Amino acid sequence: MKTSYEIQGMHCAGCAVRIAGVLRSMEGVRNADVSIDTHLATLEVDTPVDLDRLRREVATAGEYQVYPVASHDRHPGERSAPDAAHIDETQPRESLYPLVLIVGYILGVVLLIALATGNWAVEAMMGHFMAGFFIVFSFFKLLDLPGFASAYRGYDIPARAFPAWAWAYPFVELGLGVAYLLAIAPTATNLVTLIVMLVGAAGVLRALLDRKQIRCACLGTALNLPMTKVTLIEDLTMAGMAGAMLVLMA
Repeated sequence: MKTSYEIQGMHCAGCAVRIAGVLRSMEGVRNADVSIDTHLATLEVDTPVDLDRLRREVATAGEYQVYPVASHDRHPGERSAPDAAHIDETQPRESLYPLVLIVGYILGVVLLIALATGNWAVEAMMGHFMAGFFIVFSFFKLLDLPGFASAYRGYDIPARAFPAWAWAYPFVELGLGVAYLLAIAPTATNLVTLIVMLVGAAGVLRALLDRKQIRCACLGTALNLPMTKVTLIEDLTMAGMAGAMLVLMA
């Protein structure tokens, strides 16, 4: 029996070789083929492999994530529709609703602050929104920093070249959120935000143009967000707000 799993976090042929070696050493696995092109691991097994055990074993090879794809006989590396019998019920359902809800809550808090203080200045409201955005989004990323770093490296351009950037990014977001909240060095804060968001948007755009079916890491791994145009709009909106604030301060 052959069973396939999607492996996220692979970046080179060396990753595939390491993972294949780990899989072949597992009890009950007769053979394992791992493709860097399809990001699929195809196992030839005697009996079904426990998913949690599989994830633990793959984790010993590096920061990789394992998701079920299908389970039936076919050629190694060949994609097929997900097998309902092997859907991972522990993974949250893919949806943009959590993202919309969180952004709505942040916007609501911004409006309440403006109502309470009587300060309806556009610059102040944008600063409060960006503070809330970065602080809340960094929180979700830090819930599972290794998982976020692995997923983020799957599509972000700087993170693919410099893996340390994926680990640092949530802390950069947190720092930007605090800086917006306390109005620390507003020019530098907006300039850094503009650059970070535009570079992030470039990675998202490339993933969309390549039609990659990947998980968006903007809210870490706690929520299963698909990579869509909404992610691109999110990054460009934040970049636009930072650019607008730079113009207002000029």
